[in-house]
Amino acid sequence: MSLINQQIVLAKRPHGAPQPDNFKLIETPVPELKEGEVLLKTKYFSLDPYMRGRMNEGPSYAPCFNIGEVLSGGAVCTIEASKNPSFKVGESVLSYTGWQTYAVSKGDINKIPDTVKSSYFLGVLGMPGFTAYYGLTTIGQPKAGETVVVAAATGPVGSMVGQLAKLKGCRVVGIAGGADKCTFATQELGFDACVDHKSATFKDDLKKACSSGIDVYYENVGGPVFMAVLPLLNTFSRIPLCGLIAHYNNAGLPQGPDLTPLIAGTFLKNRVKYQGFIISDHYDQIEDFLKEMIPLVLSGKVKVKEDIVKGIENAPQAFIGLLEGKNFGKLIVEV
Repeated sequence: MSLINQQIVLAKRPHGAPQPDNFKLIETPVPELKEGEVLLKTKYFSLDPYMRGRMNEGPSYAPCFNIGEVLSGGAVCTIEASKNPSFKVGESVLSYTGWQTYAVSKGDINKIPDTVKSSYFLGVLGMPGFTAYYGLTTIGQPKAGETVVVAAATGPVGSMVGQLAKLKGCRVVGIAGGADKCTFATQELGFDACVDHKSATFKDDLKKACSSGIDVYYENVGGPVFMAVLPLLNTFSRIPLCGLIAHYNNAGLPQGPDLTPLIAGTFLKNRVKYQGFIISDHYDQIEDFLKEMIPLVLSGKVKVKEDIVKGIENAPQAFIGLLEGKNFGKLIVEV
């Protein structure tokens, strides 16, 4: 009996926030393997904010998803069958096969060790963790005693940024949505403070938590959070620009005054370094990252929180919630 592959495809492009009818669950037969190919059975796949941008039509740093196309992304799989001598049945691999239960690969996959929980290679030891590491260490360049602020502080990128900054001797202030997330950041992740961006006193709370100003702001969010950070930036502060999740569902430019003079003027006056980066440009450095990070994770010096949703059919709603900040930790679908 032939195997049936369940896949989530893009049914139509979102206009603003994605809705359930932008996605469609389909079933297709799994093709027979050819020489050199392996059959992957998906165990986990990753849901990440950048996927929202790929649902739009038009040029960006990554190709847009086509209508009817399987939504691609990081996945942890096991080798179900193999006609490739480099891979054995039962081995765990990291692939980019995305939102589906099976996939056929010609071998463009990477084996992952069994000494670490495999789902970690979608989060703390995968693209989000490497993004945090590269942006903080290469662009942020934090020094002991400096104040590092990170938005989306309990997400897979933000939580790593804060913990790495603490290991470098910095004072770390997180920004998160809700009291539970803020408590987790301080009591579990070891942040010095965490402020709730949903609070009516957010701006005052942030100013109080950053009484000596901000030396490094790791930008994941944009929007009102960035505007609260702006007046607190110190001279020669650095801003690694990783993401702008507050704007991903915007259908166009927001209404309001032109804030360019205020933002650019602050950057000029304070000699701020503001640098965007795309982590796929830097994968030649990922082995160095893993050599440093795996021991930190195994020793417990870097803590991990995952938000695991079970069932491929629940992926669309989980992704919609991700863009609304409903996840708590690295969002992963367990197939």
